[in-house]
Amino acid sequence: MTRPFNFSAGPAVLPDTVLAQAASEMLDWHGSGMSVMEMSHRGKHFTQICDEAEADLRELMKVPADYAVLFMQGGGLAENAIVPMNLIATKPSQEADFLITGSWSSKSFKEAQRYGDIKVAATSADAARIGDRDQAAFTYVPDASTWKVRPDASYLHLCSNETIDGVEFLDWPDLAALGAPDVPLVVDASSHILSRPIDINRVGVLFGGAQKNIGPAGLTIVIARRDLLGKALPVCPSAFDYSIVDKNDSRYNTPPTYSIYIAGLVFKWLKAQGGVEGIEAANRAKADLLYGYLDASAFYRNAVHPAVRSRMNVPFYLNNDALNADFLKGADEAGLLQLKGHKSVGGMRASIYNAMPLAGVQALVDYLKHFEQRHG
Repeated sequence: MTRPFNFSAGPAVLPDTVLAQAASEMLDWHGSGMSVMEMSHRGKHFTQICDEAEADLRELMKVPADYAVLFMQGGGLAENAIVPMNLIATKPSQEADFLITGSWSSKSFKEAQRYGDIKVAATSADAARIGDRDQAAFTYVPDASTWKVRPDASYLHLCSNETIDGVEFLDWPDLAALGAPDVPLVVDASSHILSRPIDINRVGVLFGGAQKNIGPAGLTIVIARRDLLGKALPVCPSAFDYSIVDKNDSRYNTPPTYSIYIAGLVFKWLKAQGGVEGIEAANRAKADLLYGYLDASAFYRNAVHPAVRSRMNVPFYLNNDALNADFLKGADEAGLLQLKGHKSVGGMRASIYNAMPLAGVQALVDYLKHFEQRHG
């Protein structure tokens, strides 16, 4: 059986070998007589699964010992509330600043306003027209010299890969140069975590939903510097208090056990691909192939500045919006699934996460070329 290529932004494609192994272990994990779904979250079998997953993630991302690795629930959207509940009171000011570079950082900013004095450090929300929709067009990252970060802020929040808008960057500034040396970075890395190296030592907290590059929905990864923990607001539920989750090895309450198990299999798959460095080379090749064709075409367009184009999420538009339905119908028939853009921006979007093979991107480029020849 040949599977189609799934370009969904999330829940997203998983490696075939991981799915096959999970299927083979569904009824009996390693002779335990139980499915992972049936195990006690505090029993010896799941403890082994969870501990191995954490160890492998630490190895892949080079996470130092003074950082907690937490397996939590709620997804990236819930972290928009969980982060301020844990961090806003780390300083008396209870301030936080936000870099707004797309739809997800905008959501984060709005949610955080419930918990403290929240300000915009910089934004790329320029009024523009894309396709047939008026919207804020996030196509670049403001120069760091323009960021206004308050020196007493509890943290600066940024989204390092905007899933909807296709903006990705790791060129984070030295906050000391901005007059805020004691302000830690909080990074939402949901849609590109484990796709390229990230220096954890540069962040205070990094988080991401698992359903892009790690596993099924239900699991959220949080990597947090331990000296920032222990000052959660009284309103913070105990199950979302980072310090409590850390002290209980991510098993304070029942965690998303099966999602953690699948994540652990993906971590081992990644190690077999050469780790994060190895998968980065593959991801670069896929992105170069797709952007190369889009840039050479007068039929399609991508508006994101080349310096900050996402390797994971590639939004693009047909110059003739009337052809959108035909494009998507033909793509489905060709086995190229879930290419419709997010409802807030329209157009198309190809998410080419770690598990998407180069052959899938080549098949998409072949289809783009064929559709352009027919309708251009």
